[in-house]
Amino acid sequence: MATGTACNSSGISCCSPTHMDRIHPPALIMTDEWLSLSDAAKLLGVHPSTVRLWSDKGVLPTHRTSGGHRRYRREEVLLWARTAREVRVEPESIMHTAMKNVRVQIGEANLESQSWYEKLDENARKQYRESAHSLSQGLMTYLAAENGDDFEAHAIGYEYASRARRYGLSEVDATRALLFFRNALIESVMKVYREANILSGKAWEDMLHKMHTFTDQILVSLLETYHKLESANH
Repeated sequence: MATGTACNSSGISCCSPTHMDRIHPPALIMTDEWLSLSDAAKLLGVHPSTVRLWSDKGVLPTHRTSGGHRRYRREEVLLWARTAREVRVEPESIMHTAMKNVRVQIGEANLESQSWYEKLDENARKQYRESAHSLSQGLMTYLAAENGDDFEAHAIGYEYASRARRYGLSEVDATRALLFFRNALIESVMKVYREANILSGKAWEDMLHKMHTFTDQILVSLLETYHKLESANH
């Protein structure tokens, strides 16, 4: 019988059985039951960096070898995935949580770095800050609707266009203002999804599709309204 050191593809150093048990408890020996970080990512259908993030946050059950490498028990990963996929985030819950994140993202420091914001007086700035709320409320109404109601999108687009005209912003600046708040809102909703451990690719796809459809309608309404208001003044 060969007494030399045998090696496997797991990256765990290979030793005699006795020495291996001392360094790595039998439970951490790579078998079909144990997964590396990349294997766990493939099983969950996400990027390895996402698994690393979940592990660091203590969200995903993780084990360590004596060398500090992450190992995942297949059964635990599958159970966690099933539980996470069962999480349902209702539109109202999404938007209430997202609004807290939006307030941070659109803080005065971030807004003051925007060229269009610098052109506004204090009253106009206040109205634009408050517009984030109407955008969030509109999205919540849209998400809750059975087939998506575009009335809110047209109304918000009209609001952004008329406000921009009233305070002397160009069509380009009006568009930049909307995109600033839209991006802050989308990033905030995505943060809610990440923190709720929504793993279903379809759930993410559906939410992104709805958000982009809604905000695209707002943008089209803004441009159409701006042109109409501009033409009416000539």
